[in-house]
Amino acid sequence: MSLIPSFFGNSQSNVFDPFPLDVWDTFEGFPFSSAAANFAGARVDWKETPEAHVFKADLPGLKKEEVKVEVEDGRILQISGERSREQEEKNEKWHRVERSSGKFLRRFRLPENAKLDQVKAALENGVLTVTVPKEEVKKPEVKAIDISG
Repeated sequence: MSLIPSFFGNSQSNVFDPFPLDVWDTFEGFPFSSAAANFAGARVDWKETPEAHVFKADLPGLKKEEVKVEVEDGRILQISGERSREQEEKNEKWHRVERSSGKFLRRFRLPENAKLDQVKAALENGVLTVTVPKEEVKKPEVKAIDISG
């Protein structure tokens, strides 16, 4: 029971949290929860080295079985997965749920020089690293032409 009555009809408000997320949930009424919306845009860095395109995604707490890395037709790299919400037990009372949960999906169009058959992925310490090797850029062969006359 709350120490301070709720003015918004929320029976779970408390003195330490006068504006709980469930009162100010900007995604209320949408087909996804705000927690899922927070995770939906998993943060990804993409850098290009002379040898490869390297993608790094922060996915703390996920196991490799919960993440899928795919290359689709048209050179599309797709990273997806889902973080499940912890289930509340009968004798437990949650005061705040801030860790994001839900499905996520990120897609990137790879450049022409990507070797799609050699993509590698590794998940270590909550960071997914996807390495897409690049084809060697062949310098155009220059042929000298003799000038007659």
